[in-house]
Amino acid sequence: MSDQASVEVTPGVWVLAAQGNAFAVETPDGVVLVDTGPGGRKTEEMIVELRTRTDAPVWAICYSHGHFGYNFGVPQWLAHNDARGDAAPRLIAHRNLPLRYERYRETEGFQMILNEMQFPGITKRFDPQRVDPTETFDDHMVLCESPRIELLWVPSETDDALAMWLPDTRTLFTGAAVPAEFIPNIGTPQRSLRLTGRWADTLERLIELRPEILVIEFGDFVVGEDLNLERMTTTVKALRWLRAEVVERLNRGLNEREILAELEYPPALFDYPWLSWAYGSPEYIVRDLVREESGWWDRNPTSLHPSPPADVARATFDAIADPDDVIARAETLAADGNPQLAMHLIDLVALGPDDEPAVVRARAIKSDLCRARSKEIAPYPSKGLYKSSGIRLKQGIISWEGVGQ
Repeated sequence: MSDQASVEVTPGVWVLAAQGNAFAVETPDGVVLVDTGPGGRKTEEMIVELRTRTDAPVWAICYSHGHFGYNFGVPQWLAHNDARGDAAPRLIAHRNLPLRYERYRETEGFQMILNEMQFPGITKRFDPQRVDPTETFDDHMVLCESPRIELLWVPSETDDALAMWLPDTRTLFTGAAVPAEFIPNIGTPQRSLRLTGRWADTLERLIELRPEILVIEFGDFVVGEDLNLERMTTTVKALRWLRAEVVERLNRGLNEREILAELEYPPALFDYPWLSWAYGSPEYIVRDLVREESGWWDRNPTSLHPSPPADVARATFDAIADPDDVIARAETLAADGNPQLAMHLIDLVALGPDDEPAVVRARAIKSDLCRARSKEIAPYPSKGLYKSSGIRLKQGIISWEGVGQ
């Protein structure tokens, strides 16, 4: 989306700046809104901006999906309706969304730790406000006849994602189902499975609609049936190729690391502006595909029933003849332009006992290596994880216990 707070897509249809793009459609009964923003000032700005476009009541709020922040602003929109004397809006989501919210409430501390890892400082900026929908649907729902508004279940980044289809103008709001300028966000390092084949199935369903206008989760909306079909079709081809290539290697007995080392990604399939490594990554998807078909074992017998980390740390450190030699070799690798290989080596010392001076030094060096890797790696989640890990290592900390509390 542009820097504007709202953009008209067609008469009576707007994109609002939220956590990504929110979507508003005016109907005779009032406004149908998809996503309410992260709460606080951003949601207040959304409310103000909508009121520059229309004075119609907000009749329904749809949740594009259940991820962090997209609908923390629901209480503010409810208060807005109440202050105007309008009836409370319908709150509509896919039937899987309440289950996600229930799981997130149960694991709230863990969710905050994961978010702090990827987005350092985020726990101070957001107050999770999860309001359950008042109604849900399974696969398809007609919300309004004039203009016709259809809600579609589009499992993709989440299993509770929905899209909004306006057939009168062939306008499709895809939510999380069609990524912005990056390959689909599958296999994110800290998240649960996102099922590559299912996402491809969803895109094929959307392709059948032949949308003229495509409003995606981030970035400007796209006009032109041919361009929209190319965008989705090439994404499907890339996902199907990844699935086939990983399965072929699994059938040969390769493990995850061997598959990652062997695979190359053909430019003819991946060199499109909308398949960049800006947020998603083919390497992430490979790992998710392996997890789809296998358990947690990495093929190393040592990891089946591991010793306590503290015992391993002490034994490893004591076995090193001269930790300073290891550190020096890691520094040489980094100076030669290979910070990743340096990280593998420095771990022999950096994961050692907390009370050893050489370990303290190694962790400080590993912090610098994390910063170097964050600058050279493309996917944004990896950048965030390197940065947050580097910050803690600089403080001599390797545990995430208590973060976000």
